[in-house]
Amino acid sequence: MFVSIFMYFFGLIVFCMKRKHLLLMLLSLEFIILSLYFNMFIYFSFMNYEYYFSMIFLSMSVCESALGLSILVSMIRTHGNDYFQTFNVLW
Repeated sequence: MFVSIFMYFFGLIVFCMKRKHLLLMLLSLEFIILSLYFNMFIYFSFMNYEYYFSMIFLSMSVCESALGLSILVSMIRTHGNDYFQTFNVLW
């Protein structure tokens, strides 16, 4: 149980430290989602609940990651890299 909490906070720390690089932000968000899934799986196994909600959560996280990767690809095609500081929002 403490491993998933440690994973969650470590993912938050990496997300806050790498806020200028989109790829590292997406990887840290996926790490946070993986830790939440791991925590939910442990909770459901201790309480003898169904695992159906965890499968819905996993499919939604896959959709979120596909959307993030498509945004990353479109940013790289238009701006050349994925740093937030290289393009201006006002243009």
